[in-house]
Amino acid sequence: MTAGREQPAAVGGDLFGGTEAAAMADDPATKRGGAHTPTQPLADRLRPTKLADVVGQDQLLGPAGALTLMLERGTLASLILWGGPGVGKTTIARLLAKAANLRFVQLSAVFSGVADLKKVFDEARRYAESGRGTLLFVDEIHRFNRAQQDGFLPVVENGTVVLVGATTENPSFALNSALLSRCQVMVLRRLDDPALEALLVRAEEETGRLLPLTEGARATLRAMADGDGRYLLNMVEQILSLKTEQPLDTQELARILAKRAVLYDKDREEHYNLISALHKSLRGSDPDAALYWFARMLEGGEDPRYIARRLTRFAAEDVGMADPSALPLAIAAWETYERLGSPEGELALAQLVVHLGTAPKSNAVYKAYGAARRAAKATGSLMPPAHILNAPTKLMKEIGYGDGYQYDHDTEESFSGQNYFPDGMKRQTFYNPKGLGFEREVRRRLDTWAGIRASRAAQDKQS
Repeated sequence: MTAGREQPAAVGGDLFGGTEAAAMADDPATKRGGAHTPTQPLADRLRPTKLADVVGQDQLLGPAGALTLMLERGTLASLILWGGPGVGKTTIARLLAKAANLRFVQLSAVFSGVADLKKVFDEARRYAESGRGTLLFVDEIHRFNRAQQDGFLPVVENGTVVLVGATTENPSFALNSALLSRCQVMVLRRLDDPALEALLVRAEEETGRLLPLTEGARATLRAMADGDGRYLLNMVEQILSLKTEQPLDTQELARILAKRAVLYDKDREEHYNLISALHKSLRGSDPDAALYWFARMLEGGEDPRYIARRLTRFAAEDVGMADPSALPLAIAAWETYERLGSPEGELALAQLVVHLGTAPKSNAVYKAYGAARRAAKATGSLMPPAHILNAPTKLMKEIGYGDGYQYDHDTEESFSGQNYFPDGMKRQTFYNPKGLGFEREVRRRLDTWAGIRASRAAQDKQS
């Protein structure tokens, strides 16, 4: 879209409003086309007045959406709205209250305590006696501690309030199980490119002005928002405040606007999501995707030493004997980073990512180790067979330690084929190389030795 596009009509609407706004969702002052204060943010002016206006959440609000069907049935359950910033959690809660004809009350877990909750619950009981239900919207609900979360249980259980909690954190980790069992979790998606474009169009309709951007700059603006509608509209306000006659290109836009900080918390879910993506991209032999997730983690501020440790684990667990050079290379890359630091040392880790992504894969050693551990636990304290025990004393020789041991180097194939498992334990096969990469040679050796072992066992049986 360019500045030369046809002028839009001066109507529109959207889904993002500040959490400070405490008016009811049906307050006329919040409707598009109503009175606006000079300082009212664009995101607040574009707040939708009905659920159908909300963009980017069709899985919840479309014709077959979970919330749409819930409202059609005339029952609104207590909910946890889980999603990133600027995707419409507060707006949806307001509009749900309006659609269900419930009194809307909003609290923030950052600024509220037990006394605030008690006051809201008491008021909700009084309204319930007169036949009016209450929707209690709690922003950042994950910031309440476990005891405070337990305080919601009786009022949710008996229907005093319909609780709608908003969180950017994974509810499985951030909320206690008792509260989760009484609420339905609704996942809100980050706004995709079409949804963000819809917001830009509505912003132009609301302001009666076209954004002075080239097509490329407009796409860059959407990318800079990183799925956050509120952030996008805040950037729109900055752009519209500029006095420029020519459309801004991508470089000029980047110079004027600060890029949104990457959503990444080294101690929370995003940390585990991205390392999982990196690990599985490597396992799937996709070095390009692996490099992308590696870069995402570094851009988010992840400690490169953590990534180095996980890459070293991958070399042992998922590459293993298919490429025996992978593990020493992982250690070398880790040590290179320690010597060079950032950003130079990160190149060594990038080289390791590419090596692991393109290496043949085998988890045969990983599986063999697990099987051997299970066998070790099951067999207890069985002694090694006497012929492989050392006999440093006369007594030990007299009782048979070392009797019959064959020195493998003195045999014709440097392989004696003797039994090394405990007496009374049937021979087991733990390690099954896949035949990929170097393990192809290992497989050939094991098959050769197995044949020699079987032949000598047959000879011993005949003799």
